[in-house]
Amino acid sequence: MSTNQTASEARRFQILELLKQANRPITGKEIGERTGVSRQIVVGDINLLKAVDEPIVATSRGYLYMNEQKAANQIERIVVCQHSANQTEEELTIFVDHGVTVKDVRVEHPVYGDLTASIMVTNRMEVKEFLKKIAAANAVYLSALSEDHTHLHTVMADNVKQLDQAFVALRKAGILVE
Repeated sequence: MSTNQTASEARRFQILELLKQANRPITGKEIGERTGVSRQIVVGDINLLKAVDEPIVATSRGYLYMNEQKAANQIERIVVCQHSANQTEEELTIFVDHGVTVKDVRVEHPVYGDLTASIMVTNRMEVKEFLKKIAAANAVYLSALSEDHTHLHTVMADNVKQLDQAFVALRKAGILVE
């Protein structure tokens, strides 16, 4: 084994430990600064870690290690929603105001099939940051790839009551598809 391989493996171990110990997403830039490499090297290392089934998720706020123990204590559901782009903030806020984490969004694309993107928002501040990044990048919401803006979210909560209350509020807002 060459010295470069040893250094690369040690760095990937360091990245993994940083992510496991973090209580928030960490940007590629920040990981690069902590490990002394470029963001591009970090992206490659993260991809290699994902390839060996490390549960790392790339979010709009940085990388997150999905702690299996925490996820095991939460209830996960898939919900179908439909709304215009200007209701995205309302939708996400309804979820987080009821203690529900929005893990991802998924749409069915006519060519690629299911497309999924990580969101990982848990509070209003994270919703605002997500929306701000979409606007700054002049990006479209994944739901825009669906003819009628129908999309799915994987959501998590500590209990069924939180999910039920969020679904009631989504129904009242005309966002929930049943």
